[in-house]
Amino acid sequence: MSKPTVLFLCQHNAGRSQLGAALLEILAGDRYTAQSAGLAPADTVNPAIASTVAELGLDIVDRTPREVTAADLEQADIVIAMKPGLALPAAPSGRFLEWTFPDPTDWSTENVRPLREAVAARIQSELLAGA
Repeated sequence: MSKPTVLFLCQHNAGRSQLGAALLEILAGDRYTAQSAGLAPADTVNPAIASTVAELGLDIVDRTPREVTAADLEQADIVIAMKPGLALPAAPSGRFLEWTFPDPTDWSTENVRPLREAVAARIQSELLAGA
């Protein structure tokens, strides 16, 4: 039996979606395949996001933001938009969730930590509870 794939989406695939995917990797171990993508990818992962994830033991500095494709949306079992109202290139075929988290583009590591904890709590309650 294959692991369910969870695709986290945001605008630039540099902050919220990278954070969601990394936290799912940390919290769920090998129960899920975590992916992330964006509508207009940035060049690099947000350094403050990478720093807060590194505090938990996972290095994501070298991950490359990428653009979401229709195939991504078709193949994912769960698609999580980290910002409501994203204009997706196709309809997700699996479960679709919209979570509301602020854009941490210009935030410091210290300011990202509460966001990290909020995203982790949402993953625990909506994806991992009872899993």
